[in-house]
Amino acid sequence: MSVLFEPVALGELQLANRIVMAPMTRSRALVDAIPGSDMVEYYRQRAGAGLIVAEGTAPSASGLGYCRTPAIYSAEQMAGWQRVTEAVHAEGGRIVLQLMHVGRAASLHNKPAGAATVAPSPLRARTQVFSDSHGLVDTDEPQALTLQGISDVIEEYRQAALNARQAGFDGVELHCTSGYLPMQFMATGSNLRSDAYGGDVTGRVRFARETIEAMASAIGAGRVGFRLCPGNPYNDIEDHDPAATAAALCEAVAPLSLAYLHIMRSPLEGLDAFALARRHSPHALILNDGFDGPSASAALASGEGAAVSFGRHFIANPDLVERLRRGLALSRFDRKTLYTPGASGYSDYPAYQTSAQEVAQ
Repeated sequence: MSVLFEPVALGELQLANRIVMAPMTRSRALVDAIPGSDMVEYYRQRAGAGLIVAEGTAPSASGLGYCRTPAIYSAEQMAGWQRVTEAVHAEGGRIVLQLMHVGRAASLHNKPAGAATVAPSPLRARTQVFSDSHGLVDTDEPQALTLQGISDVIEEYRQAALNARQAGFDGVELHCTSGYLPMQFMATGSNLRSDAYGGDVTGRVRFARETIEAMASAIGAGRVGFRLCPGNPYNDIEDHDPAATAAALCEAVAPLSLAYLHIMRSPLEGLDAFALARRHSPHALILNDGFDGPSASAALASGEGAAVSFGRHFIANPDLVERLRRGLALSRFDRKTLYTPGASGYSDYPAYQTSAQEVAQ
């Protein structure tokens, strides 16, 4: 598996190895969407990754929608994130921030008072979200963004990229899948607009394209990536031709010298998302979903991508890179504590050496 541990450059990002920690919502932010000490420790422990993509983070109050998720629009939020980036950098790691505006996949119970729920069209997502105060609730009926509203949201993303750099992040990633705002614009089932941001595929990918361009102009294209999963139905997303939609976005941002495309396997049978990305994107690929050490190494050795990201394996294995390097057993995570507050099931998973000592006792 030696290829996994070779350094690689993704744009301006210099990675010590090709093992990337994928972004995972863990719902541990404090009041007012501020990262706290548990998050500092969680990311510090996993700094052995060549790159950490920190969890989806709202660029604005309207971008929030889940309970206990972080944001990066206030000074207090930026200060919390700076403690995270300083801890990761002190361990020799690199970290970028995934910017995630949930759009219509939201509940007012998880937003600050007065924050709107917005989307390309006034169509409620046929799903539910959890709130600490009311349990499982239906998503809000969203307000359709005006043209000025779209411009304002793109500016929020641009400012969030600047805020991320000020807080010490090495770059940012735009979340363009999982049924969040960029994907809501891209999909035919959630975008019924007839203006420049709707209609044919060029119009539907325009919001994501302009957002990526805005972030690239703010902090440099070589520090910006984006994440795609063609055909992902999560959060009530339907698209009549998800392969064509994904290809159109890849081609739309191809002229930019972006750091990477973070491409996930498609859940649709017969749609090879990795092959699609290689055909339509000139950018370095981070491959994601379902890899273990040997399969990740084989994918890189065959030229499928430049790096591989791991999500679930990083939850219970803070020292995942070392475990893969030494061929050590991987621990399993506790599903019951994936989204619960506090350190339990989050920053209290031991490194392998500690586990071995405990077993010996």
